[in-house]
Amino acid sequence: MSEDKIEQVAGAEEPSPARLIGTLAIAGLLSGVIIIAIYLVTFETIKENKARELRESVFRVIPDVTKMQKLLLKEGKLVVSYEEEKGEEPIYAGYDESGKFMGYAIPSDGPGFADTISVLYGYRPADRKVIGMWILASRETPGLGDKIYKDAKFVADFDDLAIEPPIVATKKGKKKPNEIDAITGATISSVAVVRIINKGNDYWVSKLPEPGSEPVYIEVTPPPSEAGEAKAQ
Repeated sequence: MSEDKIEQVAGAEEPSPARLIGTLAIAGLLSGVIIIAIYLVTFETIKENKARELRESVFRVIPDVTKMQKLLLKEGKLVVSYEEEKGEEPIYAGYDESGKFMGYAIPSDGPGFADTISVLYGYRPADRKVIGMWILASRETPGLGDKIYKDAKFVADFDDLAIEPPIVATKKGKKKPNEIDAITGATISSVAVVRIINKGNDYWVSKLPEPGSEPVYIEVTPPPSEAGEAKAQ
């Protein structure tokens, strides 16, 4: 490189702080716009997938159901809800094809060994029994704690489980109607699931209507415009 070119390079002005800040601001703005655009495009798909996964989970924990509806506790009474409400704590009622009430699906969560475990479990008030359990979210240790949803025998232990006295996890094999077998090597995670379900029962069972007085299934019909479109198709 010639001395003239070296002098030109050496004498080149560095970008001013204001210019650097402006460039970074524009880049940040463009990144934000892109992120928001992606979110808006995928929001409905994510929402639909979550609704489908929830529906499938409800059907897993309440045997023989084909219909469900969300319930919220308002002024001490369970009412059917069709909209998302801020801070809502819903449970779900399951019904068979004829509209007969089959049980509640109750969400509950709490600490596990590694992180929070979210559980959905079925409850039949007439029998005062848990009738199914499914893990909605868990980060328990792979190969050990994750058996709370991978071990079919452990999951099946919750298919017919008395809630009185409170459910207990035992290491010596279940002996009583309120006991389940803890998973060898994952006792903490097993006990956590039991504790989470007992917590859900402590909160909800006393708030549920008497057996036979459960909310009836309400068939939702689409608005007139949607009904017309469906008929036309």
